[in-house]
Amino acid sequence: MLNDLVLVLNCGSSSVRFSVLNPVNEEVYLSGLIDKLYLSESCIEWTRKHEKNRLIIGDNVSHFESLHFLIENVFKKYSYLLSNITAIGHRVVHGGMSLNKTTIVNKDVIEEIKKNIVFAPLHNPINLLGIQAALEYFPHLSKKNVIVLDTAFYKKMPESSYLYAIPYNFYKKYNIRRYGAHGISHYYVVKEAAKILNINMNCLNVISCHLGGGSSVTVFRNGICVDTSMGLTPLEGLVMGTRSGDIDPSIIFFLNNVVKMSINDIQDLLMYKSGILGLNNGITSDFRYVERNYQHELGANRAINIFCHRLSKYISSYTTLLNGKLDGIIFTGGIGANSSLVRRITLSKLSMFGIKINNQLNNIMSMGRCGFIERYNTIPLLVIPTNEELVIAKQTIKILKEF
Repeated sequence: MLNDLVLVLNCGSSSVRFSVLNPVNEEVYLSGLIDKLYLSESCIEWTRKHEKNRLIIGDNVSHFESLHFLIENVFKKYSYLLSNITAIGHRVVHGGMSLNKTTIVNKDVIEEIKKNIVFAPLHNPINLLGIQAALEYFPHLSKKNVIVLDTAFYKKMPESSYLYAIPYNFYKKYNIRRYGAHGISHYYVVKEAAKILNINMNCLNVISCHLGGGSSVTVFRNGICVDTSMGLTPLEGLVMGTRSGDIDPSIIFFLNNVVKMSINDIQDLLMYKSGILGLNNGITSDFRYVERNYQHELGANRAINIFCHRLSKYISSYTTLLNGKLDGIIFTGGIGANSSLVRRITLSKLSMFGIKINNQLNNIMSMGRCGFIERYNTIPLLVIPTNEELVIAKQTIKILKEF
């Protein structure tokens, strides 16, 4: 029945996911993905009643252009469906210290998101574009827009995990700490893992790997996040599409003092020209390309090997936080849920933990499939496609009912 539907806009660093669904019965009426933004052949895919559509939008399409295309060419086509939308939920990556829970959008909230752009310059401006598009296209729902924050899911992390070893005053005065990201995705797949493993969430110890254009690893002890790889900003941690992940901070001083790069140019280098893109000689940040060319191109080999090396180091280090009990390792995100190669290479480095992989199961686990890639005589290994949109929709309705 078409009523009480929620539109979800999930604007990521290299894609936009959208969905119209009923958060109560979880039925999805329209869903889609705008992919390969800022790359050749940017495209949009959407599904309505099992009917799949795909269009090439153009080359190097921006988030602004993609949202305009979505509204003008997809949403207007289903105006009869959208007329039943009663609320709009948005993913926002960084809320800083001021926004730490699901919140209804107003002018003050928008200003706070803007203030926190300094912590997520690649994401918060994009999230604001989605909010602005919704306010313009659905003016009658201006008071029914809700933000769900990635950083809110990390507020129970212990001080030993979120503080940096710099003078404590910088935390007290400037809020410099580890905030994390991908919290919505990690929250969803960990709850699903509890069901699959038949373990009470309050007793669950797992390591969740969200791997995509942005990538992070989060460890849950007794169902609560106790550490995560992303930090003050989504630049820290794993190798990502265009982001460097962990580096020696002195590299910044070297680039500034010796190479004579400006701070702005260094920021641009580390956020937009590094990671997979930088390691494969600037050819592309698209992981599908480097995976296809693994063992054929030196740059592709380099990118994947370093990506998996860094990932395996984080997984192994996080086992020390679980008091000797690890119930499972989860792979999700565009790469985590689809790349059998990344899972195979990464897990092969963890054999000392007794981890074994079923190559046959691993090879078929993609394209939305959910399940084990091994569960016997090993730590259970799970692939769980994420569903941030469902979490956002449920949180949106929940807070609106409270007001």
